[in-house]
Amino acid sequence: MAYFVAPDSIVRRIWGTADTVLFIFAGAAAEFALNKAVDWLYFTGRLPADPLGRLFSTVDYARRIVFADRVGAEKAIDTIAAIHGAVEKKRGYAIPDWAYRDVLFLLVAYSIKAFEVLERPLTGPEHEEIVAVFCRVGQRMGVPGLPGSYAEWRAAREQHLAQDLALSPHSTDLYRQYRKHLGRPRYQLLRAVQGLVVPASVRIQLHLPDGSWINPAVKFYRLTKRWPASQWAKNAMLPSEYQARIHALDAAPVELAPPRDAAAVAAPRGCPFHKAVPSA
Repeated sequence: MAYFVAPDSIVRRIWGTADTVLFIFAGAAAEFALNKAVDWLYFTGRLPADPLGRLFSTVDYARRIVFADRVGAEKAIDTIAAIHGAVEKKRGYAIPDWAYRDVLFLLVAYSIKAFEVLERPLTGPEHEEIVAVFCRVGQRMGVPGLPGSYAEWRAAREQHLAQDLALSPHSTDLYRQYRKHLGRPRYQLLRAVQGLVVPASVRIQLHLPDGSWINPAVKFYRLTKRWPASQWAKNAMLPSEYQARIHALDAAPVELAPPRDAAAVAAPRGCPFHKAVPSA
């Protein structure tokens, strides 16, 4: 059977673990709040209204691409592209190419950072594999100007961080929604995790903590995460009604049901980026 992502790929290991996935989306939620294309989140308003629901919708799509066979993965990517196109048509103009690249770049960045914080340093070939997988997603969607190597991605990533991020009223409102839906203790935990994984420029703009106070807990978790008692760490990040879905992220979903928002292609229910980027 042909796969979009090889069964032994490091990308499957990264996206097959609940704690790593949650760290990826914590970091990406911070960075995308600063993206100059964040106004697309507010065109339909679904993500600000339901950030946790959008998180799991995003996870459904990402894991379908990573774990399904090639045909299933390509169908999921085509659905993402169709949803984007439908919202662009409704709004009357296109999402810029650089915004699509930014989304792919931050998924590469936080896949790497989350795994290295929670597991171990990645090797050179593993870096190349992560870049290659997400660039294949972009190529399938028709995104131009994608890097051909990890070194090229790093250079483009630095340019993105310098040019495409800015604090805006949308940034402030998104964080207001994160706090509303998470509650104060989980919101503070989110900010601590974000401070641990985001680049310094993102941390400074969002006034995030540097992550130092949570570092000892993360190190302890790395040593004990195989113990049943360590599951509290995953449960602590999101409200109790999401715990079953969090634990389900640890299962390798080779055969996945269609994502819940697949029917949104004809009449999109959320902003285009909620399928490819996190909400909190």
